[in-house]
Amino acid sequence: MTVSASLVVVMAVLYALGVYSMLERSLTRVLIGFLLLGNATNLLLLIVMGFPGVSPFHGEEGATSDPLPQALMLTAIVITFAVSAFLLALIYRSWQLGEADTVVDDEVDIALRERAEETEDVLDVEEEDAEEEDEETTDFADGAVDPVTAVTDVVRDDRKEDRS
Repeated sequence: MTVSASLVVVMAVLYALGVYSMLERSLTRVLIGFLLLGNATNLLLLIVMGFPGVSPFHGEEGATSDPLPQALMLTAIVITFAVSAFLLALIYRSWQLGEADTVVDDEVDIALRERAEETEDVLDVEEEDAEEEDEETTDFADGAVDPVTAVTDVVRDDRKEDRS
């Protein structure tokens, strides 16, 4: 395995672990997952960067690295630091208020989930009713809707009548 292939494998593992840990309800695990995603992104940019150890502006002829991924890596580091600081403050405040860093469902979340299930059931019933109807209807007209015809056919028929 070459250095690039091993970096790709490590990057893929970091992405997988980061996404997996961000799906947990614990805010500390979300923070750890976000940090893993940030490090995986830095590895991705390191892989994309080009030739290692070569200066982007003053190097050998034709063997220079691209400066854009280096700037993107600095930006990714700053964004990861800022969001991590925000998540740490959020975790600290959550610990102060509830002495736990897990996100629990409150009454509003449970009510929203139940309302979404009821709406889904109603939509399923409406779909079944719509499939049973033969004629298409609309809310903007009283009767059945005629199929849409192309305007070009009407224009061509008008031109034929004018030539006759």
